[in-house]
This record gives sequence, structure tokens and C-alpha cells, in this order.
Amino acid sequence: MTAHQPPVTPAEARDTAPLQKRVLRTLFMTQILGGLAVGIGIAVGALLVEEMTGSATFTGLAQSLFVGGSALVVVPAVRITERFGRRGGLAFGYGCAVAGTLIVATAIHLGNAVLAVVGYFLLGSASFAGLQSRYAAADLAPAARRGSHLALIVWATTIGSVAGPSLAGIAERIWTGWFGGPAYVGSMAAMGVLCLITATVILVFLRPDPLLTAREISGETDAPKRSIADGYRTAKANPAVRTGVIAAALGHFVMVGVMAMTAVHIKHGMADPAEALSVVGVILGLHIGGMYALAPVIGRLVDKYGARPTLIAGTAVLVAACAVSGSSPASDHVRLSVGLVLLGLGWSAMTVGSAALVTSAITPAERPSTQGFSDLVMGLAAMAAGLASGPIVEYASYGMLCVFCAVVALLVFPFLMGRLTGPKPVEEAA
Repeated sequence: MTAHQPPVTPAEARDTAPLQKRVLRTLFMTQILGGLAVGIGIAVGALLVEEMTGSATFTGLAQSLFVGGSALVVVPAVRITERFGRRGGLAFGYGCAVAGTLIVATAIHLGNAVLAVVGYFLLGSASFAGLQSRYAAADLAPAARRGSHLALIVWATTIGSVAGPSLAGIAERIWTGWFGGPAYVGSMAAMGVLCLITATVILVFLRPDPLLTAREISGETDAPKRSIADGYRTAKANPAVRTGVIAAALGHFVMVGVMAMTAVHIKHGMADPAEALSVVGVILGLHIGGMYALAPVIGRLVDKYGARPTLIAGTAVLVAACAVSGSSPASDHVRLSVGLVLLGLGWSAMTVGSAALVTSAITPAERPSTQGFSDLVMGLAAMAAGLASGPIVEYASYGMLCVFCAVVALLVFPFLMGRLTGPKPVEEAA
């Protein structure tokens, strides 16, 4: 237990429900604020970089770096979480995003596309912190309700994320009216302020820390500190963890690959770039709603039927999303909206199902390293998706990108059909 961790009384150790309610309230609040920030970053990234570079190839790169920014911060974040608990790791992620907004704003003023890409890598730390929050919600959750508690925090992101893309346009108008200057600086300023507030709320109110408390209750306070390498070894040895990591990565790849280039696909079908930003904001807002709005339902399905059926259903929805989006002309905004909502829904099932599967198969001492490894692989998958999506659209078509992503989604089936046996789950081993 760290010096900043309030002591857990024997009564609290026997009944974690009051502690868990406090944790869920705090995480719910921070997911709204963080969701607003992430929504702004997603809406602006593709348009900003394409304007600076004039190339769809670099556009996909920017989006992949944003969603995959966890690949940069996950290693130090795991070390911080091991030492200071969830509060330290989550605050670190949002703090890195604040630094990213400053770098991107500077790059816009300098007209430096390379610097903007570097900044977007750091902005992805906000996405990392939002994803890690779902694990914080599961630390003290009862085994029978782990999926529901985890999904509640995923759902909370809906409130901020749906409004985030539209908030980008509002921030731009306010900033331009007050200060003038180049486009997209107002969006970066709004995102930076939101991330700073979120980090502050986490540091002040996420007490006692859920991970450190779970370790105290399980008697693992003296367990050796683990690294990402330990998380890899756990995934390698445990089929359930390995399947969860692969499902999360492939689902993330498909979501990022299609989403990253949809904004450009829409823009190419419209003559007015300003109008394109508004349309992109609405469609991406619907997509983000699909990602989070039905998460509580998915969580209940995980608790009732298990993670594997949920992941199989999520894969089927992702394939359907690719079919609808890939067959949509750039001018058919209704069909693209349906495709993007399905894309978000499939991603939600993969994210909630895989997180529940991984968490149920490991002890509190193994959680930061193994969950961090899972999010590292997700981040690398997102980067790969962005790197591949731009060239595919530029040299083939948006439709071919969707076909490619549908094939990638289907790669998870051999793992889901295998036996998910391994070490006893936490609730059985305790």
C-alpha cells in the first residue's frame, strides 16, 4: 500500500460494495469528460492531417496514432500503475494527452505535418486512459457482475463521445471569434482543457484506489512488481487470456481501419470542406454512440451467457458493418451512418467481452501487466490499421478497405472455437 492509499477497514474488506459504488461514480464522471476529449481528437485528426499533407496515406497514419497512442504510454503506465495504482496510471495517460494538444497546436502554427503526427501519438494517451478505466471498474466488482460493471464505464463514454465530434466545430467557432488564427487550434485547446480536468478529478476523487484495495483484500500487497513482459508470458501460458487479447486487437484493427478513412471518403463526395466537417461530426458521433451506448446490454449478456458467445456475435456484427460501409457511395450518408453504428456496436462487444475474459482469468497481482499488454497489442493493431488503410484507399478504394477489414475480423474465429482452459479464474482460486 502506498503512502497515499487510505486504509481499508476490516468491514470494507468483507463488503466491497460501498467502495465499488464510489469507484464507479468517479469513473463515470471521468469517462464523460475524457469521452468529450477523445471525440474531438477523432473528428479533427483525419481532416487536419490531410489538409497539412494533401495525402490520404498520411491521414490514416494520424488516426491510427491517435487510437494507438497507448503503444507509446503503456509501458511506463504499467510501471506507474504497479506502484501507485489505477489513479497514477490513468492520470499519467491524460497528462500525456495534454502535452499532445500543445504539440499539435504548435505544429498547426508552424505548418509542420511531422510534428502534428508526433503530437497525435501523444493524444492517443487519452484513448488509452479511457480504455484502462474499464479495468479499474472491474477491480472490485463481484465476479457475477464483472461484465456489467465494466460495461457501465464503457457506456459512460457515450455521453461525452457522441457530443465530442460536434463540440470540435463549436470550439473552432469560439476560438476563431475570440483569437483568430489557423483552423483546428480551438479543437486542440478544448481537448487539452478537458484532459487536464479529467486527470485532476482522478487524482482527487479515485480514493481508495480500486486496484490497491483489491490487492489488499486478496493478500497480494507484497507480490513482486510486474512488467509488460510478464503480461506477455501470462497471455502465452493462459488460453483464455490469449484469446481475449487477440479478440480485442482484431476488433480494434477493424474499427480503426474503417473509421479512420470514413471521414476522407465523405469529404471526397462533398464540394464544401466546411460542410464536410459538420457531416463527419454527425456520422462519427453516431459511430461513437454505437461504440458505447449499448455497452450495459453487452455487459449483461457477458454475465449471463459468457464472453465467448459475446465475442462471436461481435465478430459477426463487425463483418456486417464492413459490408454496409463498403457498399456505400460517398454521398449516401444514411447508409454510411448505419455502417458506422454497426462498426461501433461490434467493437463494443469485442472490447467488453475480451476485457471480461482476460480479467476473470488472472489475479489482482497480474492485472496491470496483463491488461496493459492487452491494450499494448490493441494499440499496435490500431497503428497497423491506420498504416494500411490510407494506402488501400488511395490506391484501391474505400470499398476494398472494408473487404480487407472484414477478412481480418474473421481471423478471430479459430481462437474462439478452441478450448479456453488454463489456470483457475480468480474467483475460483481465491
